[in-house]
Amino acid sequence: MMSDQDDPQGPNTAELRNPFSSVPIEITISVGKARPLIRDLLKMGKNAVLPLDKRVDDAVELYVGERLIARGELEELEGDQQGQLAVRLTEVADLQDGLG
Repeated sequence: MMSDQDDPQGPNTAELRNPFSSVPIEITISVGKARPLIRDLLKMGKNAVLPLDKRVDDAVELYVGERLIARGELEELEGDQQGQLAVRLTEVADLQDGLG
């Protein structure tokens, strides 16, 4: 394994400017919303179907906290990760000014 000292180009300059750049962050993927009546929600049980306000081929939205950072399309990975859900980004917000 190569360390930053062994790397001829040195550490990534973005990491030098921002020590938090290597901290993992949680992204929430929103596929849609449902607005059932409370009486209908109370009747739901196993195998109930809750319709969403989006279609299967509509874009999903990616959020960090409450901030929309991107949109994309759901897809299934292939190969060793077959069956794993993923998002292919189609629009990305300009995050250069931070997430604030």
